[in-house]
Amino acid sequence: MEEGARLVLTTSAGLRAGEKVLVVIDEGTRSVGEAFLTAAKGLGTDPALLEIRARATDGEEPPEPVGTAMAAADLVLLATTRSLTHTHARRSANRAGARVISMPGIEEGMLRQGGLATDWAKIHEVVRRTARRLRGAREVHLTSAAGTDLSFSLEGRDWISEDTGLCTRKGTVTTLPAGELFIAVVEGTASGRLVVDVHFEERLRGPATAQIADGTASRIVGAQAAVDAMNRGGKDGRALGRFGFGLNPQARVMGPHLEAEKAVGSAHLGFGDNLVIGGKIHPGVRVECILSEVRVEVDSRAVIEKGRLVE
Repeated sequence: MEEGARLVLTTSAGLRAGEKVLVVIDEGTRSVGEAFLTAAKGLGTDPALLEIRARATDGEEPPEPVGTAMAAADLVLLATTRSLTHTHARRSANRAGARVISMPGIEEGMLRQGGLATDWAKIHEVVRRTARRLRGAREVHLTSAAGTDLSFSLEGRDWISEDTGLCTRKGTVTTLPAGELFIAVVEGTASGRLVVDVHFEERLRGPATAQIADGTASRIVGAQAAVDAMNRGGKDGRALGRFGFGLNPQARVMGPHLEAEKAVGSAHLGFGDNLVIGGKIHPGVRVECILSEVRVEVDSRAVIEKGRLVE
């Protein structure tokens, strides 16, 4: 694990000798926290490790003394079971100049050979290069080994290429694992069959299916949690609003969903809210699904095929 931790510190954080490093963990992530602590010591720093009670929900604030310590650090590693990304403590630390790397749901496998054990400078370059190549894209045809056959428009929409994992500038934040390119789907344009085999609001035990016409999902089978969440947003809760695909060669499609959506060969679709990424849907819900073994064709040219990026 220490080699994976060292890669995060050197390539994602750009850690420099003498910087003040704080690692925040909970009882479920102690082993990975210790790996970061050892790696940071080996890179010429005198790091501190703080353990908190595992939060009950994503976004729950850490104890106040932890927030104070975060604001005093140069680099903060949030290696916790629940996400601390969207907390006042994280925002305050960034305002104070700290670089913050949030790794919600981190587990040992991610550091051993999974989505964290990679060179983040290379991921940054791949994501940005692919975004430049796909600039001005109009149409996507998405298929999968499980049976997905879906088309939708991207015309007039811009790819979001910020999910690169770099956190080298003062006051910045990133979430790891990273390595996904995504975009807002043009509302009302998606049509076809969707077969989800990895995650649909929850980890799936078997494939879930949906028919999509005029941008809206119907006849959803095998994903009751997704149906319940969509229904809270009314018709717009079933509207396909987001599409992305993974570009991280180390990420495991069968890992936690935050890792699976970054894996090369996976696609990530979102129903509901897409306003913050340039769309027009805002029903107050966002339901996500992940597909494996996909073929992504953009304007009749393959981009992802047989588990690899086609360049």
